[in-house]
Amino acid sequence: MNLNYELTGPQDAPVVVLSNSLGTDLTLWDEQVPALSREFRVLRYDQRGHGGTPGGPGPYSLADLGGDVLALLDELGIARAHFAGVSLGGMTGMWLAEHAPERIDRLVLICTSAALGPASMWRERAAAVRADGTRAMVQPSLPKWFTPAMADREDVVAKFGGMLAAADDEGYAACCEAIADMDLLDGLGSIQAPTLVVAGAEDPATPPSHAERIAAGIDGARVEVLSPAAHLANAEQPETVNRLLLDHFTAAPPADDRSRREAGMRVRRAVLSDEHVDRANSRITPFTEGFQDFITRYAWGEVWHGDGVPRTTRSMLTLAILAALGCEDEFAMHVRAARRNGVTPEEIREVLMHVAIYAGVPRANTAFGRAAAILDEAE
Repeated sequence: MNLNYELTGPQDAPVVVLSNSLGTDLTLWDEQVPALSREFRVLRYDQRGHGGTPGGPGPYSLADLGGDVLALLDELGIARAHFAGVSLGGMTGMWLAEHAPERIDRLVLICTSAALGPASMWRERAAAVRADGTRAMVQPSLPKWFTPAMADREDVVAKFGGMLAAADDEGYAACCEAIADMDLLDGLGSIQAPTLVVAGAEDPATPPSHAERIAAGIDGARVEVLSPAAHLANAEQPETVNRLLLDHFTAAPPADDRSRREAGMRVRRAVLSDEHVDRANSRITPFTEGFQDFITRYAWGEVWHGDGVPRTTRSMLTLAILAALGCEDEFAMHVRAARRNGVTPEEIREVLMHVAIYAGVPRANTAFGRAAAILDEAE
């Protein structure tokens, strides 16, 4: 199977594979790629019969769909990767984590299920699509993919209705048959990859109970339920999903100084921006070299790289401490970093109100002034 794929991001960075849902294509991940590609090599591809990947005669199995991914990784020389999948993509990810655990590092499963019966429903859908085409699926699918506020938007209908209508009839039908025959429940206990399961609170296709069932079967897995969000939660709640993906994929602490330094530099660039880090690196002298290496390895490679709290929380903690200590230049730098991390102006204001109460009004007053100037620049 010749998969259509796209690679984005630094060539020497760890790889994240993104797998699409039934009826969508790799553009499902448009809102995730810019955020992830700052510190990962992002590989997104089209499932069989979707987007630019040909269909071929069915039925398919999850072994076929998972085998496609393994063949693509082999072709690109990728030994191991993080993996995130929505719906059918999440099913593919679970199959890979069960049957090729050496290839999957960390796993994110979005709006998916380990067993999605009844099988008869999927076979009936496959027959209907073979008879009437995928275009007939657009009207019934969009209200399941999105909450009402989003499902009727013209841009959403054009983009997501368009990709569903463009899916290959046989490929879509054969993927339905793969879901009909799927039962991954018994193998969940064998999954060793650290796993995050994301559900949409308003998802009628794979409601949060399916996520809870998956997490109960995988040792150490955790669940995040998003609202408002239906079946394509990554498209409906992109900023939140981006934050969850980054936090999960950057969570594993590096084992030695070299990997700690490499991980620290990736996190430092993601938080502070390439431009800032390049400027800092250009000013390194023999006198400051040891200090810069120290903060890269330990501040960025350990503290900011840990999985104890989300990156947005780390940003807010840093702002509070720097404001309380009166470190104005560092505070200004981290206001910009916090906005890159998804911290809102309202959250920054709340941080500084706490500084006023617990560290003093003068320090908070100065911090409010610096933050306001930076936020005005952004506007």
